[in-house]
Amino acid sequence: MAWLEPQAQFDPDRFSAPLIGIAATLGDHDSGLHRHRRGQLLYTRQGCTRITLADRVCLLPPSRAAWIPAGVTHRAQMQQSVDYRSLYFCPELSPQLPGEVAVIEVSPLLRAVLEPMAQAAFDCDWSQGRYPHLLGLCIEEIRLALRQPLSLPLPRDKRLQPLLADLQSLPPPLHVLATRVGASSRTIGRIFQRETGLSYQQWRQQWRLMRAIELLATGRSIGYTAFELGFASDSIFIAFFKAMTGTTPRAYLR
Repeated sequence: MAWLEPQAQFDPDRFSAPLIGIAATLGDHDSGLHRHRRGQLLYTRQGCTRITLADRVCLLPPSRAAWIPAGVTHRAQMQQSVDYRSLYFCPELSPQLPGEVAVIEVSPLLRAVLEPMAQAAFDCDWSQGRYPHLLGLCIEEIRLALRQPLSLPLPRDKRLQPLLADLQSLPPPLHVLATRVGASSRTIGRIFQRETGLSYQQWRQQWRLMRAIELLATGRSIGYTAFELGFASDSIFIAFFKAMTGTTPRAYLR
């Protein structure tokens, strides 16, 4: 059963079935911070979804999914039109799945299994017919899926809150940030290394990559994306993207 989620927050915990699936298309949706007792697999088929957690931001372009364990507070933001599938696993099933948040690559087999599971009725009997086989395959494919480096760790230091308040805009160079927050460049560098495991320049480059994927996945051109992210030319942006991902922007999105 396809089900279109309304703008109000959907509560998967009010159902008794071991798995609840959703097949939906939403535009400019913001779930707000929330959590549930079920583990969630959120798969973006078309468009791009940004997931904000307490300590990082994750990105789901097409063919990527996020596994969010039960009890983890998160926020999902969808720009423009996003076609997605979401599965909510009961606590009894969740121990078989990863114990931490992960962005994974969706294999052709997992993609094929997700569709009938997301379309199933909320009162589906998952112990009958093909359903237990689908469930077992899905769990195994999530466990074996390749992890994707599509997350940006967030520093916790209060001095950097002005930087984190707007993660849509290009973070400033280190010397500019130092002036804004009233701390030395060396101090900021130490904070980032300690709290994110990255230097500020590495963190800024990872932000650029994720924002580039977000813009391209929502229909922006390479020229627009290069300009927005402060690159002097399209060719420099493409070289940066290839150095970070091993492929060109167009090939990555295909």
